[in-house]
Amino acid sequence: MEKFPLTKKGFLQLEQELKNLKGVERPNIIAAISEARSHGDLSENAEYSAAKEKQSFIEGRIQELEAVVSRAQIIDPTEIKGDIIRFGATVSVVDVDTDKENSYQIVGDYEADINNNKISLSSPLAKALIGKEVGDEVEYMAPGGKKTFEILEVSYI
Repeated sequence: MEKFPLTKKGFLQLEQELKNLKGVERPNIIAAISEARSHGDLSENAEYSAAKEKQSFIEGRIQELEAVVSRAQIIDPTEIKGDIIRFGATVSVVDVDTDKENSYQIVGDYEADINNNKISLSSPLAKALIGKEVGDEVEYMAPGGKKTFEILEVSYI
């Protein structure tokens, strides 16, 4: 069985989402379906169709999260030491062409969130960064073309 690497924080977030889906969303959608059924003819009942569709999504997400949580390999980045970039590292880089600086944390696929600068371990940038250290330059193919970054700092927080 494949393990899913997750940071401790990411694992707790997934567990919380699962708890919310099972304890809040699932009962709410069951009540909504029951309410929609009481309105009569189901074949022309838009509320019923929408509620059934949402129920399907919720049940699918519950199954997905249960699989991930049960096979999670929890890694606490604060327990990792060293200067080499690995899973969980927060990496500060500068774009060689634009001098724009940014920081990214390398996380598991299920906790990646580019809006919060969390990049997936399987992303092209993370693959380019893994194994490197401060001062190294990395090249990778971004959607807009080839990018070159210089690594400024590596921390495990």
